[in-house]
Amino acid sequence: MIRHIVLFKLKAGVARDDPRVVQWVNMMRELPRQIPTCVDWESGWNITDRPIAYDFGLNSSFRTKEELAAYLPHPDHQAMVTVAKQVADWIICDYDF
Repeated sequence: MIRHIVLFKLKAGVARDDPRVVQWVNMMRELPRQIPTCVDWESGWNITDRPIAYDFGLNSSFRTKEELAAYLPHPDHQAMVTVAKQVADWIICDYDF
């Protein structure tokens, strides 16, 4: 199994209630229904106020590296990424478990 973790930091001046952020989060939450290779999917807003914390997290799983690789260019994923680039920066970690 492959764990795919993404941590998002909203860009300066962008708030959670920005319509682009609302659109991006809604698009992200629909992805597991649109991409059958996704085994597990959870996401949510950070609940701490630590200065090193990111704002939003995604924790998902795929059976194989190939299934993760097939997810990345998927049109629904790419549409979500297009909106995300307007409002956030992120870091990623993919690992075997």
